[in-house]
Amino acid sequence: MTRDGRERSLRSDHLLGVVQDGVMADSQDVPIRDESIRLGQFLKLANLIESGAEAKTFIADGQVSVNGEVDLRRGRQLHPGDVVSIDGGPSARVVSESAL
Repeated sequence: MTRDGRERSLRSDHLLGVVQDGVMADSQDVPIRDESIRLGQFLKLANLIESGAEAKTFIADGQVSVNGEVDLRRGRQLHPGDVVSIDGGPSARVVSESAL
């Protein structure tokens, strides 16, 4: 549940993996075109959340981790190799589009 009492909705179409060192072991690879991407944008690109408003809420509520550490900055720059996860839910790894 979010701070305002609304139900959180995790994307249910992702498989959950095993947590190892605070990071989901079975994260999906999500390619990006540029050298970096903002956290809020990546959450939407990776289909971990459904909207920008939902991304803002999840991040502000401390429900999003980057490389195993909670991050409250929606504008945080992510780079290839970073792993983003939603508490109790799916995770995704940033990869370079050219690496595929």
